[in-house]
Amino acid sequence: MTAYWIGLVNVTKPEQYAEYGKLAGPAIQKHGGKFLARGGKSTTLEGAQHGRIVVVEFPSYDAAVKCYNSPEYKEAFTKQVGAANRIVTIVEGQP
Repeated sequence: MTAYWIGLVNVTKPEQYAEYGKLAGPAIQKHGGKFLARGGKSTTLEGAQHGRIVVVEFPSYDAAVKCYNSPEYKEAFTKQVGAANRIVTIVEGQP
């Protein structure tokens, strides 16, 4: 069953955050992740607005968790520290 990373992001330092993106994309793809939304136009209908919404589909919940905990993604993660305020959630898809 598929799973999704959902990221709600407010970037505070775009140049630094771009360094994260350069490493995060390949790390996510290596673990079977496919970007479904990556910062395009969005409208928040309830709750706080976030500047950037990211949705990544993974082949399974375990693959999504494994990616987040992988050395490749952890290296990318360090690049965004102090460059954004984020909420990242993994949710299992429907059968």
